[in-house]
Parts: sequence; structure tokens; C-alpha cells
Amino acid sequence: MTRQPSDGTAPENFSPRGLATLIGSLPVADHARGLELINRYTPEIPLWPQLPGNPREGMLVQFMEGMVGLIEGERTYFDTGGDFDEKLLPFFEEFLAVTDNPETLMNSRFAISRERAGGLYLFKSEVAASGRAEAVKGQITGPFTTLTGLQDQDQRLSYYNPALREMIVQGLAMKGAWQVNFLKETGLPVLVFIDEPALAGLGSSSLITISQEDLAADLNQVTGAIRGAGGLAGVHVCANTEWSLLLTGDIDIISFDAYNFFDRFITCRDQIHAYLERGGIIAWGIVPTSEEDKIAGETTASLVARWEEQAAQLATERWTLAAILERSLITPSCGTGSLAPELAEKVLRLTSEISAVLRRKYLS
Repeated sequence: MTRQPSDGTAPENFSPRGLATLIGSLPVADHARGLELINRYTPEIPLWPQLPGNPREGMLVQFMEGMVGLIEGERTYFDTGGDFDEKLLPFFEEFLAVTDNPETLMNSRFAISRERAGGLYLFKSEVAASGRAEAVKGQITGPFTTLTGLQDQDQRLSYYNPALREMIVQGLAMKGAWQVNFLKETGLPVLVFIDEPALAGLGSSSLITISQEDLAADLNQVTGAIRGAGGLAGVHVCANTEWSLLLTGDIDIISFDAYNFFDRFITCRDQIHAYLERGGIIAWGIVPTSEEDKIAGETTASLVARWEEQAAQLATERWTLAAILERSLITPSCGTGSLAPELAEKVLRLTSEISAVLRRKYLS
């Protein structure tokens, strides 16, 4: 899969302009209900709904289809014993074949099935009918989160098994590219966010041996495949992390929890300016999702004021609030899959209203 140049430039036919979008998970019983909410509150950049209540759509397993050795049950893990190596060889052969002949990707082992992502298939069939979408958004679990979330049979992190690490990174890269190709058939620009909550653990004692260079190489392989397929690659982190790692990487969109962690993000102010200068997009997770009392206590007006106060700290003569908003998306701080339905809908409503207010104030 040929990678795009690492210039951070978004396609000319997509401009974020303070539009609203969501992070994938929703606390609903079926995909149709999820799409109803998505189309009501974020019609300009809708996404396909993930239902974490469905065990086949769990964050760590949804994109493992086609991988070798995965055992799902009370404990989900990789079994690298027995004939694992023999089964692994065809995986890498197919990866190389698809890399050399990208037209074979859609019917390869790297496809995402309807059983694993029913919302993706329903979304694609319905999105064109709305006529309001300016882009479509997908998502995939990131390599670091997968590698540190799934273990082998000996309870060792997959990250520390070289064969598992190579397989998972290559498999996720191809699944990201597959998703871009699948959604490009809508005729709209495609955004794919790589969900990496585990990046918040960088530097902890349990992960101290993991180098940022190796982590960046894995992440760049996935973003490179997404960009090479013609999509925009975003990375979503719902806590604090080493922001310089992302701001200097091959990433089109950085999605962060602005509600809780802006004070950490702004410490990289110069790098943020450089990222914006080369065309990067910031997705401001300005609507809280982790604490029910904060969700209940916030209003559209209070969160608009919060965004303005934060953006003012980033502002310069070159980067006015209007210019920053032009290179921004407005999102919740994370997915809403663990919230009560009424609170989740409030998060969606606030996201939509904040975007509308800011766009009227600064971009109209």
C-alpha cells in the first residue's frame, strides 16, 4: 500500500470548519437507533455506530477478524502454540499480496464483516440518502491499545511477542485501508479515527520498556495505510499522553479530551502551531463524557465559553479564534457507550449546539 507524503495535508475537498462529529460508541440496543441519533445531531460528518453491548463489537476484538490464533471466550487471548507459526505464514503472504495488488484488498482476510460491524454496513447504505453529509467518519482500534490490551496464552502482552506485534499492526493497517475504500463508495471524503486510549499509559512502570520510536513506527504504518487509501487518519486519545509524539507524526487529525486535559495539551503550544501550519486538524473533545455530574451541569453556553477560553490560549495574530475554528472539529471527549441513554443524548445535543453557535459567531 503506497503511503501518502507525511505533510499532514488534508484533501482539498474537505474543510473541518468547526463541524461536529462523534466518537463511535453509543449506548443503544440496535444500529438503526444509533444511526437515528447520529443523523439527528451530526448530519454533516456522520459516523457508523459501535455498540459495546454487543460482545462481537468489543473494542479489543472487533477488528481482530482474520488474525491468527485469537481465542474468544471468558478470557480472550492469542494462542501462539501448536501450529501457530504455520498458520501465520499465509497471513503474511496475503498481506504482501494485498500490498502489491491493492485491488484485491476488499475480498481479502482483512475485510470487516457485517457480523463484526453491522453499523458500518447499515451506515453505508443510508448515508448517501440524507444528502447533508460533507464527509463520513469511521474508526478502528489502535495498534498500541490492541497490543497492550490482548495477551497470549502465558498472559504476556501481545506487544512483547514480535510475531503477534507484526501481525496485529499489519492487520490493523489493512483494515483501516479497507474501511476507507468501503466508505469512499459514498462519494464523500473519509475520516478514520484510530482509537488509542492506552497511549495514556506511556511512561508508566508497566510500559517503561516501550520506546516512543517503536510506538510511532507502528502507528505510522496504520495511518500510512489509511492515507494511502485516500482517507484522513485521525488519532483519538481520551486522556493525557505524549502529545509531541502525535503532533510530529503522520496524522491528519488529533482528537483529544479538551474538557479535562487541555492544560496538558497546551504545553506543546509551539508544536500545535506548527501542526496547524502544515494543515493538521484538531478535534476538540469539549463535551464531557466521563462524569455524570459534569455532563448534567454543563450547558451549551458554558462549553462555548470554555472552548473560547482554551482557544484564546492558542491564539496569535496569525491564529485568531476564527482561523483556529477553521482547522477544528467539535466532538465529545470520548464515546458515550457507557452512559445512560438520556445522558448520552445530551452529550450529542451539546456537541451539535456548540458547533452551531461557534460557526455562527466566527465563520458566518
